[in-house]
Amino acid sequence: MSATQSAEHPRTHAPRNIRKTILPNGMLVLTESMAHMRSISMGAWIKQGSRDESAPENGISHFVEHMVFKGTPTRSAQDIAREVDSIGGNLDAFTGKETVCFNIKVLDENLPPAMDVLSDLVLNPKFSPEDLEREQGVILEEIKMDEDSPDSVVHEVFTQNFWKNHPLGRPILGTVKTVSSFNQQTVIDHHKHRFTPANIVFSAAGHLEHDAFVERVERAFGHLPAAPPSPQIDQHPTITPHITLKKKKSLEQVQLCLGMPAPPVQSTDRFALYILNTILGGGMSSRLFQSVREEQGLAYSIFSELSPFRDTGSLSIYAGVSLDKTEKTLQLTLSELRRLKEEIVPDAELKRAKDQMKSNIVLGLESSSSRMSNLARQQMYFSRFFTVEDIVQEIDAVNPADLQRIANDLFRPELLALTLLGNLGPMKVSRADLAC
Repeated sequence: MSATQSAEHPRTHAPRNIRKTILPNGMLVLTESMAHMRSISMGAWIKQGSRDESAPENGISHFVEHMVFKGTPTRSAQDIAREVDSIGGNLDAFTGKETVCFNIKVLDENLPPAMDVLSDLVLNPKFSPEDLEREQGVILEEIKMDEDSPDSVVHEVFTQNFWKNHPLGRPILGTVKTVSSFNQQTVIDHHKHRFTPANIVFSAAGHLEHDAFVERVERAFGHLPAAPPSPQIDQHPTITPHITLKKKKSLEQVQLCLGMPAPPVQSTDRFALYILNTILGGGMSSRLFQSVREEQGLAYSIFSELSPFRDTGSLSIYAGVSLDKTEKTLQLTLSELRRLKEEIVPDAELKRAKDQMKSNIVLGLESSSSRMSNLARQQMYFSRFFTVEDIVQEIDAVNPADLQRIANDLFRPELLALTLLGNLGPMKVSRADLAC
């Protein structure tokens, strides 16, 4: 086939070999077999995160995520590290607002020891009082490190005021007060109630065969007794369109975070939202980057990002600027919001944003670890799996009118929230200053 023919007939993507099995105890196992790979990535996903904590236990999900690496009755923390290193594995974990994940990536031939280590640390953590006390010290240092990072602080202040008095507004790490209060019983109780078969999705992708893999998972996790899933906190988040000016004299820059409510993760407008975000502040060709940084030279870093959750979401814009450039940066940002409301996005710009999104999605599915994550997230949020063709079709269907409609829904002055952090002096910002 000639090069010209190849360009005219783009390659279609092979169908994904995805299978799922529910174990007798209720635990869901998902796999994607990728015959051309030499690696296997697998993860145990807990279907709840920091937003499912009570206020006194803020930070417990993240704390338990740390504690499981501290050893089991048969392995010390050092044993775990040595075993993983000896097979060239990559063992990791993270806590989010709605999930916690423990994952490992290894060569296919090292699946048995990898499964053994991962299941042991997830199911059998020792939670010794000495380790607990030591890890409290580590996480208190992590909290201090975040407090010394201005871009982290401005996002936390923004979030706490945006979802005021709601778990989504609380920090994933917890606070000095809550983390210091955790004891062995708190940790044991949390692990017992959250780490249940109905609350775990075990996903894997790479060079594997589904039935044999499921047997291996069942040997490791099948003894867990069936139990109903832990209840989610269903309190619907109420959004507060706040204006918060937080003074910190030691900072050279003003940290700016401007945000607004956005639809939840399952919204039918989600592809249009991601395209709108890409055009606004999602890369070097985005309007904010070009206008604020390239044309005006006001900021080194400026971008926008979407944070969708199961029942709500936000779109936020971040910039770090000098005090004397803060007002101009804010006004330029608002003018870009206004332009998206008033003017139709040109076809060439829309095509560029769509192509960027498609490339990111396809490139993002090139590793076994990203496929493993993709499987789990699609299961937890949609209970189905989308092919690359499904997604490309959805992206292609977005038109300029969709973007203008969503921009008018989102960019409403009365719903905008703003946080400024820095050596602000007598600066004041009113609701009228956020007109867009």
